[in-house]
Amino acid sequence: MADRITDIWGTRTPFAGGDEWPTRVDFALQAGLTEDDIDHWVQSACVLCSNGCGCDIAVKDGLMVGIRGRSADRINKGRLGPKGLFASWQGVAHKDRLIRPLIREGGHLVETDWDTAMSRVVARSKELLASKGPLSHGFYTSGQLFLEEYYALAVIGKAGIGTPHMDGNTRLCTATAASALKETFGADGQPGAYEDIDACDAIFLYGHNMPETQTVLWSRILDRLAGPTPPKLVCVDPRNTEAARYATVHLAVRPGTNLALMHALIREVLKNGWHDPQYVTDHAIGFDELQEAVQEWTPEAAAEICGVKADDIREAAWIFGTSSTVLSTVLQGFYQSSQATASSCQVNNLHLLRGMLGRPGAGLLQMNGQPTAQNNRECGADGDLPGFRNWGNQGHIEELASLWNVDPGVIPHWAPPTHAMQIFRYAEQGSIDFLWVSATNPAVSMPELPRIRKILSKPDLFLVVQDLYLTETAQLADVVLPAAAWGEKTGTFTNASRVVHLSDKTVEPPGDARADLDIFLDYSRRMEFSTLDGRPLLTWDGPESAFEAWKDCSRGRPCDYTGLSYAKLRGGSGIPWPCNEENPDGVTRLYTDGNFPSAPDYCESYGHDLLTGAAVEPESYRAQKPDGRAWLKTAPYHPPHEEPDDDYPFRYTTGRTAFHFHTRTKTARSRTLNDAAPRMWVEISVEDAQDLGISEGDIVRVSSRRGVIEAPARVSGVRPGTIFAPFHYGYWDASGGGNAGVGMEGDRTNSDGQQHTTAANELTITEWDPVSKQPIFKNAAVRVEKIGSGNGPAPAPTTTASRPAGPQS
Repeated sequence: MADRITDIWGTRTPFAGGDEWPTRVDFALQAGLTEDDIDHWVQSACVLCSNGCGCDIAVKDGLMVGIRGRSADRINKGRLGPKGLFASWQGVAHKDRLIRPLIREGGHLVETDWDTAMSRVVARSKELLASKGPLSHGFYTSGQLFLEEYYALAVIGKAGIGTPHMDGNTRLCTATAASALKETFGADGQPGAYEDIDACDAIFLYGHNMPETQTVLWSRILDRLAGPTPPKLVCVDPRNTEAARYATVHLAVRPGTNLALMHALIREVLKNGWHDPQYVTDHAIGFDELQEAVQEWTPEAAAEICGVKADDIREAAWIFGTSSTVLSTVLQGFYQSSQATASSCQVNNLHLLRGMLGRPGAGLLQMNGQPTAQNNRECGADGDLPGFRNWGNQGHIEELASLWNVDPGVIPHWAPPTHAMQIFRYAEQGSIDFLWVSATNPAVSMPELPRIRKILSKPDLFLVVQDLYLTETAQLADVVLPAAAWGEKTGTFTNASRVVHLSDKTVEPPGDARADLDIFLDYSRRMEFSTLDGRPLLTWDGPESAFEAWKDCSRGRPCDYTGLSYAKLRGGSGIPWPCNEENPDGVTRLYTDGNFPSAPDYCESYGHDLLTGAAVEPESYRAQKPDGRAWLKTAPYHPPHEEPDDDYPFRYTTGRTAFHFHTRTKTARSRTLNDAAPRMWVEISVEDAQDLGISEGDIVRVSSRRGVIEAPARVSGVRPGTIFAPFHYGYWDASGGGNAGVGMEGDRTNSDGQQHTTAANELTITEWDPVSKQPIFKNAAVRVEKIGSGNGPAPAPTTTASRPAGPQS
């Protein structure tokens, strides 16, 4: 196998459009072992990006010692990316693992037993419910738990406590994916499939750095590009990513201008008659309004706003408008930017205008960034209702109340659910006094970190953190609960293309660590949550019974799981939902008949005004008779609220690298991955570096109105006027690793021997999209100054979008 650090995407297996992607089995074993040494292999799927690659875990002497891709799996055909190869079992088998609960005594976290820790959690929870009611409780979870765990948490929060204050870090990641799908089609659920790569004539990547966020999916595209019938590739990204290097057209837009670009593309498709009028008439609403809204956006007008060439916009529109099949994928460059939902909906609009849905190669993926983000949305542990039900539909509330045998009034539906940014605001104001954080690290991942640290450190906020390691957030907790990791528990999860995988328990968790499901069930039991007939609210005895309960909840909904079972998911490939009696093998692509889940009594949402976020009233929605038709929606373009000026002349944007996941909780504990990207850096263009007298590796200070970071400069292919920073780097390992941590002001020793503040979100703004409520990490104004000379290159990868610019690239 190739060196998967220098050759991230591995050996090519070229294939032609319409053919099946060839298999290539990747594996990694503990040093000194061969496959003959393995005692047995256990079925799983990788949880280190949203791709959901099928895999098997190698076991020897009761320990996880390796991983290999499953050749039979439809998602990866045996391939694994660097994170899966080098941080799967390695990222959880570390001396730093939390193995016993911790409680805060005298200002310090000390070890205790489970009964003491849970008694403290339950006592505070009961006290607040009695004195202040359910609105005193907030839950903030992840995109990395299993389906069964999300469903348990959703039932506890919505039927046990009755709080609307539930969300996940999916709000930071792909809330806009869900919103864009609801606004256009009436319900969540990706229309396309990864298999569309195999058949398409063109691929559009909108703000999606696929080569680094989904390395195996990019391998699939590389194999098509290397084959005899390569698709055209269009990339929208301000950086010179690997995708941009292969692109037929690279639109390096200014951050925050996506909607202007999308309006121009739609205008060109309409002006040239490349749309399908009959499909639009039969299957969509809002054509006249959309046509009028984009009329002013000539390629020249958009080029001036976006900072790209008008002819490149025309060429991109021509490729979309004339290719027989197009696959579009969308990710953080749109989701975390200004007017996120409006911009993402325009991708949906392009596909509707051309009838480019429901057939091989004609695919649309409003992509996820996390392995189980889809399950969080399906099960309702975030701001959604379980089973893609509608908060505004009383019938849907009563369905859940009947399923759970609780009073409908307990389920909070009197107002929109509370999104993550508002949850932290309520904690700041003092109305939320109890916050339970599971499997995520907001002290590094949330915007405007100085504010977030202050909130999490409030003496009157009771903070429970459930995680694998003592993260920056866990260091601030009142109670820390040690959780089991991947391979140490059983459960299912669903990837970005609706494919459900089963991950079987391989080994026991270390020490006293427990599966997240067991922790939630224990809390529910201790809290004595009950149904109308006095029985316990949750009676499940493990993950499989929880899965069976979820199947009942999903019945008849878009995400129907009733045809799935643990037995059916074992032994072969993952299976996409809906999977039911009508579709026993699942459904690869949605909307093959042009019928959308928009009927008023069935839809997940009545929609919103894309400019203001104002909700559409049910009566207004019904009056437009959408039954089975999709919505062509947009909003006027507005520039980001914080634009460069004389004091802060650069646009600041954050992103990811191929070698780390989120806040590096697991990947930084893999020596292989950490060596590939060990420390923070910031990227600046060649032109801007020359103007400021900055050379490769120099230490620079990047300042916004909210904070400062200091790190070595990488002179890269980012567009002029833009500063890029990877968001992964926090402070837990600043003192040399382990759980030592540092003060939460966040000093970190850099290559010049000095202490520096390095978390990218020190600079980002507290602002969010009006519809999806997703924070805006891609638009802020900053200034840059050199504060020291470097003693070598920046510690940034040289084989990704962060490669040095110039001759050495």
